[in-house]
Amino acid sequence: MDNTATPPPAETPGDTSGEGGPGELGRFLRSRRDRLTPEDVGVRSYGRRRVSGLRREELAPLAGVSVTYYTRLEQGQSQNASDSVIEALARALQLRPDERAHLFALARPGMVKRPAIAQPEIPNPGACQLLHAMETVPALLLGHSNDVLAWNRAGHRLLAGHLPFDAPATATHRPNHLRMLFLDRHSRALYRNWQAEAEVAVGSLRYIAAQFPDDQRLHELIHDLNLHSTEFSRLWTEHTVQFCTSGTKMLRHPEVGDLDVDYEILHLPEGEGQRILTHSTAPGTPAHTTLRRLLSGPLPG
Repeated sequence: MDNTATPPPAETPGDTSGEGGPGELGRFLRSRRDRLTPEDVGVRSYGRRRVSGLRREELAPLAGVSVTYYTRLEQGQSQNASDSVIEALARALQLRPDERAHLFALARPGMVKRPAIAQPEIPNPGACQLLHAMETVPALLLGHSNDVLAWNRAGHRLLAGHLPFDAPATATHRPNHLRMLFLDRHSRALYRNWQAEAEVAVGSLRYIAAQFPDDQRLHELIHDLNLHSTEFSRLWTEHTVQFCTSGTKMLRHPEVGDLDVDYEILHLPEGEGQRILTHSTAPGTPAHTTLRRLLSGPLPG
């Protein structure tokens, strides 16, 4: 992995102030505006264009606001936009539902009533019990900062067999799913489509970071990844947002070779961002046979 280039300064997840730049809200608005063209929104384009996306002068009327007011929003000089204005901007920018939720979280950081968490998370006991009851379903319990709070024997075997099984038990030195993905060579080698996996992970982190704008552990995670991974820095500056719930992981497992597994993410109600990541395969498929073969061997714990 190339870590020789100097990465851009780490961004603060929930910064919407105007000090030191446009803030996270402004950066997100600009990134979404840059991805649209006049043709996308039915606007006629005149003259030579010097920007890749929509001009502020083209977007503002679509949202029913003045160019001056929209410019103040992008520059972090206005933090009092009404819900109707934020909704109009979401429509004008053609945001997906998860992007819309992200925009509201950035525009309303004070409405997110969460404590500034600095201490390691305490895993949900019921989730841990469920995790270990699913003996044949590889599963992990992740915290909102992507720390691995627990995993069952099958989950450890599938995704992190090179680490001690009891690693999540040490609260101050737990494995972190994002750090493993970007900085651990064994974890990187596990994914045949590592780039796609990384894009989804960073998009999910963007979404979570806006939900916990004052969380010190998230700040430290983003800062460290910006510092040590140019790949993370590049993806982080793209401002992609994704509320991740399901998909497919294309693995190249060191014990059984190529293996595609479907995953589902179960977000715990009132779990302060904790979620269970499960993996499965369809019965009767080669992947199902391969996974059963992997899990049939001696498991730790």
